[in-house]
Amino acid sequence: MLMRAKTFTESGRRAQIVKAAIEVIAEVGFAKASFTRIAKHAGLSSTGMISYHFAGKDDLLAACVAEIEEVTGAFMGPRIDAAEGHVAQLRAYVESNVALVGEHPAAVRALIDIVKNGAAQSAAVNGRLALVEEHFRAGQAAGVFGPFDARTAALALMTGLDAVVATAAAAPPDPTELARLGRELAGLYVRATAPDPEGDPA
Repeated sequence: MLMRAKTFTESGRRAQIVKAAIEVIAEVGFAKASFTRIAKHAGLSSTGMISYHFAGKDDLLAACVAEIEEVTGAFMGPRIDAAEGHVAQLRAYVESNVALVGEHPAAVRALIDIVKNGAAQSAAVNGRLALVEEHFRAGQAAGVFGPFDARTAALALMTGLDAVVATAAAAPPDPTELARLGRELAGLYVRATAPDPEGDPA
């Protein structure tokens, strides 16, 4: 028998639960984000509605991570795509990642806490690392990045970027300060990866 397609109402309810879960995790942390808290935040009469849409907490968390990745991609993607060249795209990636804190603070805080508690799928984290590493390799092949180890550089970039984002997300500064932080961090990585350590090819 064919699986019954989800109705618009069911899809909307599922999205409502995911949104509530993200906001609860951002507010009280992953460990305290019980179905009871999430149901109350979503305005549901009981946790049964959550259990109807999700097989368990892991299933709900996977949906939260997927939603946050979609939000992140929608915000950062156009900015990165609009940048021309490997160096400009590196700048855009870092700057837009920091700016994301100001636009979607709850999503950023929730993802940080989910990852910190080891509850996020490692594929999501490893996927980001692989993309940055490949970007460095492609830039090296094009002659715009120096002869460094791409894997090590990708790890250093992701670790530093995540630290700045986590610090900013704890108490989001105003957009002007976020923009400055993004520029400073992007400039640091551009200088560190340039063919000439003293130069900045951007």
